Amino acid sequence: MGRRGSYAKGLARRREILRTALEVIARSGYSSASVRELADAVGLSQAGLLHHFGTKEELFIEVLRARDEVDAAVAAGDPAPRRSAPDGSAPGGPDLAAAPLELGRFVEILRRNAEVPGLIHLYTRLQAEAADSGHPAHEYFRTRQQRVLAGLARAVRAAQLQRDVHPELDPEETALELVALADGLQAQWLLDPRVDMAAVMARHLERLRP
Repeated sequence: MGRRGSYAKGLARRREILRTALEVIARSGYSSASVRELADAVGLSQAGLLHHFGTKEELFIEVLRARDEVDAAVAAGDPAPRRSAPDGSAPGGPDLAAAPLELGRFVEILRRNAEVPGLIHLYTRLQAEAADSGHPAHEYFRTRQQRVLAGLARAVRAAQLQRDVHPELDPEETALELVALADGLQAQWLLDPRVDMAAVMARHLERLRP
């Protein structure tokens, strides 16, 4: 009983750290969110903070997974994020391969992303670094991309059945185009916040109609 209670307390502490880290990074950005600042925000020493995650890189990966929970809820039309996995981590990306998705909700995710520039900076920078197969975040981004592409391809097929997307478009290729556009828009938006990511994506989706 004591061990289970200690385990549950540890998971609760981990979730609290992730919630706080999301807020700090969204406010301060990737570069400014030091381990010390994150530790101070949750009342821990730097060593105590890293005890829960191992390294700063692993903490940032878990922060992205926690944000993915929020995006998964938006994709599924659910205002509340899904519960964390049994180990206290986030499920690992919008599970668009399992949750129902309308393409219009992809636009909503981009609209919400514009409200958290620090997290977009974290995502964009870590994604570039993770192109190296030896980077700690490589597997996270690889599996996340597979899930997102699968979910978007399924959404394209559903839209084709509803005659909202041209029937001759290849769903997998169209999904890849949408992900590439979204990632590119986020990079452009970081350079120029006047870029309306959601509006550009919405216009692109209109061009996919029959």
